Amino acid sequence: MEFIAAHRDEHGVDPICAALGETAAQIAPSTVRAHLSPQRTESARAVRDRQVLSEIRKVHADNLGVYGARKVHASLKRKGTAEARCTVERLMKIDGLQGIPRLKGRKTTQ
Repeated sequence: MEFIAAHRDEHGVDPICAALGETAAQIAPSTVRAHLSPQRTESARAVRDRQVLSEIRKVHADNLGVYGARKVHASLKRKGTAEARCTVERLMKIDGLQGIPRLKGRKTTQ
């Protein structure tokens, strides 16, 4: 990226990316422009994830850390936070939150 940034005024982004496309370092011009733009905005999903994750952490902590994704989702739904269960599962997995398993493990006899 530094090379392209240094030489983009002289050659332009598209020709440099086209020349790099013939090598192992393939970079799309849109990627370069996004990286070099002075102001990068956060996506709507990232903003919403941050808000929901704070609510998930609160529900999980309020219930002594024993609630899994299913019960956290139900608790959020009761509180009025309409979020998909798969989103709750994804955010809990990213944050390392998990419930207590019901089973003690497999018992075998001889």
